[in-house]
Amino acid sequence: MSSPKALHSHTVALTPDQAETLRTVLAGEGFDFEQKPYMLYAARNGKVSVAVYEKGPKAVIQGKGLEEFITFLLEPRVLGEARLGYEEVTNPELFEPHFGIDESGKGDLFGPLVIAGVYVNPEIARILRDAGVQDSKAISSDKRIRELAAAIRRARVPSSVVTIAPARYNPLYRKIGNLNRLLAWGHARVIEDLCALCPECPRALSDKFADVRVLEKALMEKGRRITLEQRTKAESDYAVAAASILAREKFINWLDEAGKTIGMELPRGVSSRVKEAAVALVRAHGAEALEQHAKTHFKTAAEVLEIAAES
Repeated sequence: MSSPKALHSHTVALTPDQAETLRTVLAGEGFDFEQKPYMLYAARNGKVSVAVYEKGPKAVIQGKGLEEFITFLLEPRVLGEARLGYEEVTNPELFEPHFGIDESGKGDLFGPLVIAGVYVNPEIARILRDAGVQDSKAISSDKRIRELAAAIRRARVPSSVVTIAPARYNPLYRKIGNLNRLLAWGHARVIEDLCALCPECPRALSDKFADVRVLEKALMEKGRRITLEQRTKAESDYAVAAASILAREKFINWLDEAGKTIGMELPRGVSSRVKEAAVALVRAHGAEALEQHAKTHFKTAAEVLEIAAES
């Protein structure tokens, strides 16, 4: 059996007190600090970079000196316990057979809603861990997203990806009338697919987006036999993290391909830059182009049509 690859990225949940303790430890070790959006702080030295996100909070640690940093600074001085290499003891549920479900594109004006699911058992969980799989939201590089997605496919991990492109998403949303119900419908489709691939799997885990009864109601016959779990910070789970990467890859690839076809960039998010691109799209190709490339229930979409009509 081959030895695990060297660790280059690590994500850990922190309490607010631990986040402040880590700040003090980093300052004492001579790290240079900087402020970045959505972060309590970011710090780096010659070998290691640390980003502590407001949401959670959680720390994303990267660099060639990562394992030494975790073993000699993070665990003894911040966490108060040894975890690295002991995940199967400290978090055995990560390695038990289950599905992980996550989505991408939910908050972006342009592009599809993509929902993905991944099955893990002890062997697959170890493969994902050793490959460096982590929540896609902690990865800023498209190149890295695609590398990890390729690693997941090379490992032949059972998975399902459902892509709801705007041309399908918009009429579905008008019919269903609620984003949580639409998400539940997509999650149910993915769980059904995974149940067909791995019928003995006992449970499915996703991030908490709605009352779990909404998802239970959406599940079709095969999926109803499975135990559903929703919780915050579910992306710390290897299966959910892998699903987030597959969903993100499909989302960014769709935007890239659609942009090339229509001859303009389709930016991510809902910023003023996105709004300007949407206005340019409508002016160049008509309102129908927005229906084909954007989620039209967003308030921004109505504003775009109003601005485009003025010219």
